Parts: sequence; structure tokens; C-alpha cells
Amino acid sequence: MPETPPGVDLDRLRPWFAAHVDGATDRPLQASLISGGRSNLTYSIGDGSTAWVLRRPPLGHVLPTAHDMAREYTVLAALAGTAVPVPRTLAFCADDVVNDAPFYVMEKVDGVILRTPDEFAHLSAEDARRCSESLVDVLVEIHAVDYGAVGLGEFGHPDGYVERQVRRWGEQWERSTSRDVPAIEELARRLRAARPVSPPPTIVHGDYRLDNTMLAADDPGRIVAVLDWEMATLGDPLSDLGLFLVYWGRDQVSFAGTNPSTRPDAGFLSRDQIAQRYADKSGRDISQIEFYEMLASYKLAIILEGIHARFLMGKTVGEGFDHIGTMVESIANAALDSGARSSIPALRG
Repeated sequence: MPETPPGVDLDRLRPWFAAHVDGATDRPLQASLISGGRSNLTYSIGDGSTAWVLRRPPLGHVLPTAHDMAREYTVLAALAGTAVPVPRTLAFCADDVVNDAPFYVMEKVDGVILRTPDEFAHLSAEDARRCSESLVDVLVEIHAVDYGAVGLGEFGHPDGYVERQVRRWGEQWERSTSRDVPAIEELARRLRAARPVSPPPTIVHGDYRLDNTMLAADDPGRIVAVLDWEMATLGDPLSDLGLFLVYWGRDQVSFAGTNPSTRPDAGFLSRDQIAQRYADKSGRDISQIEFYEMLASYKLAIILEGIHARFLMGKTVGEGFDHIGTMVESIANAALDSGARSSIPALRG
């Protein structure tokens, strides 16, 4: 029998699955860690005939308001039947006795997640273009959902979203770090000074990027599932676009998959084309997008510091964590350098 990865207790999960998950029986379960996650843990759970996906929080250093399984389950369930492609949710468990932490189970979607240069190399230029366009169009669909109509009217507090993001991520930094990084404090100062007026609120994914989507196995231009909704809320939709552009336009190979926009010959849309397509499709003014990109870099650096803290405590599962701590300062400094060239005076410091 393969070794069971940390974070799942199959003996305790077996009767719970039989009682709560459609199609599950009392047969023994097997588990494997699904690669790619750097925060919440994702597993494939199977009984020999059917496979499901289980999501749970990380093993240690869980920050307040983070890794809320109930929120993630709620937004996935609400989006079922909308134009946003999401896996079907099957069951939620809030009882820590079952698996030491809250978790939920969803269907296992058949598809492809692009993460490596080799995987990108198999795309034709036409497929790369269609993949890029589909990513933008699905983000527009997420922001077009009437959150009140799907039962998410109380899902977040969109008023003051941007100000609250700067403040809360600063608090997360204080809880995560044991070192002084002046660039983080300077980013926070500039963000407070440059805060724009937000457009009407929408559902916000919170971590939208290429490798948090799954493409159809037979069509890389079609997204079959948007994954990793752990930071979803109601708020400013341009924060999603800003983060997407940061991932798309900078080399985050070691954290969030390779960066396709550095290969214009491969057919992927450029950052400017991504932003313009979003503006055209959504009808939103993106003139302040440089603010949202700086906010995204601030948030990303702080997320990485939290992951680095878990790694130092030996609480990460899987590989690829040993270099994460070195990325924090480089991301923050790169954001300040970009800010120095911004058309927004307050971002220039």
C-alpha cells in the first residue's frame, strides 16, 4: 500500500465518507497529495473505483481569518449553475474529530493544469492565444455573477475593501514574520496614500491565475474548472485583475507556475492585451490598475512569508518550499521599482 501523506487520517475518514459522500461505500480509502498547492492542502481520495478531492487547511501556522473551509465550500456551492466553471461540491465537515481540521469534498474534474515550460511547449500559438483569452473571459464571468442572487449577499463586507486589504495583510505580516523587511512597510505606506475609488463590488476570487484553473484535456482554450477559492470574498474586482497581471507579467516560476507572457512568440497575450481585453469585456475603467498591481505584490509577498514560516516549523507537505523565503524581498523591491515608474504620483513614493 502506498504511504498515506500527512493531513489525512483514512481510518477515521472511511466511515465519514460512507455516510456523507454520494457514491462512497465502506471500502478502504487511499490518498495522494495533489501537487501545486502552497497553502490549503488538496488530496485525491479514492476507494478503488471512484476518486474525489478533499481540501483542508495547512498543518500549522494558520492565521486568523485564513484557510476557512466553510467559506471556500460556500462559494463553490453558490457558483454551481452559473457561467463560472467550478467543481461540484459533495460534502463539508466542520468536526475536527474526523480529520483534525475542517475539510470538504468535491468531485474530481478531468482536465489539465499548466505549470511547467514543457507543458506550455506543447501548445500551438493558436491554443496559447485562446487559452489567454479564456482566462480573461472567465475572470469577467466571475465578476459578472449577481452575488445576491446566488445566495452570497452576506459573504463579505465590500465597503472599504481596499483599505481593509492593506490593513489586514499588514496584520498578517506581523503574525508571520520574524525579520525586518523595510520594503514591505514602504509598500503599505504608498498603498495607503494612493487608494483609489473602487468600482461596484463583485465576487473576488483572491488568487486568480493560470495554474489555479484547469483546462479541458482535449481543448486548451476551454477552462473546465476554477480552483483554490480559499481567499474568495466580496470586494473590488480590479484586485483580481491586478494579481493576475502580477503573476502573468513577472517570473514566478518557483511559486505559481512559469510565466507565459515572457514568450510572445508562443502566442500568449501580453500583459497590456490581457488588461485591455478585460476592460473591453467588463466595461470597467482600469486606469488605476498600477495601484492594484502593487497591492497584489504586497499581498503575494506576505502570503509567501506565511508559507516560509510554516516551512521553518516543518509544517509544509510536499516539495518546493526551501527557496520561498528568499522571494519575499525580491517581490517587494520589484513592486517598489515598478511604482517608481508609475503614472500615479503616490505610488512613486
